[in-house]
Parts: sequence; structure tokens; C-alpha cells
Amino acid sequence: MTITRSQTGWQYSPFTVGFDRALRRLESLSEATPKTSGSYPPYNIVQIDDDNYIVELAVAGFTEQDLSIELKEQVLTVTASVEKNEETKYVHRGIGMRNFERAFTLADTIEVVDANLSDGMLRIELRNVIPEHKKPRRIAIGERKQLLTE
Repeated sequence: MTITRSQTGWQYSPFTVGFDRALRRLESLSEATPKTSGSYPPYNIVQIDDDNYIVELAVAGFTEQDLSIELKEQVLTVTASVEKNEETKYVHRGIGMRNFERAFTLADTIEVVDANLSDGMLRIELRNVIPEHKKPRRIAIGERKQLLTE
């Protein structure tokens, strides 16, 4: 089963060539994806246009040195490691400052463009880069015959 997006909207196709390969990829990703720490930190995934996205994580109180971003086997992982200061005495502690690991599985064509931390928000810019050989192209009938005779 394939669902694709065209100029006229979403289209469904019940037949897919190479589906077994996609299933193996999904299985390997589910095994490779680390467990996340519940809903912390909260995050957004913003679609800017058809090819550009931003992952936003609310990381108030963290510094760039506390955060680590890694891309391995199409899994983007953001981790934070903070040392607790036992000398600080809180009357109320409402800002969560705890270690976390948040993972996002990316498609094969998604590339990480940039990451920045500003005003307590970590923003990771992503771009969908489709190689020329994977872009849609029109196939002329009889094209192979012409190529063989040249």
C-alpha cells in the first residue's frame, strides 16, 4: 500500500514494489531508536514549506554545554546532562532541569541544516533533499529502444 501526494492531493495505491525492504528498515529503526523520557522536554515540529522543517525543544535553563545533538542511522537524538547543585535551596521548584534523551526518526532524505539555542528554545533546522535520481520524471514510451540504438 502506498499513499503519495500529488498536485491534485493525496492518492492511494494498493501495490508497492520493494515493500519488504521498507519493512526491514522500519524494524531496524524501531530497534535502534532509544527510549525517550516521557513528554519531557516538550517539543514542536514545524513545517516551514514542503522541504523545510524545524524541531523546537523547550529547554529553559539549559546551556549549549548541557545539550548534545547526534545524528546516527537516521535517528536524531537530543540529550541533556546536568549536574545538580545540592547547595541551592529551593522554596519552589517549577522549572524542570533534569537529564533527558529525546529521539526523532528522520526519513532517508532529511538532512540536519543547523541548530541554535535562543530564549530557552533549541531549534534544529531540517531540510528534505531529494536526490535527482529519486525525483519524479516522465518516462517516454520507447525510450529504451532509442538508447540502445544510439
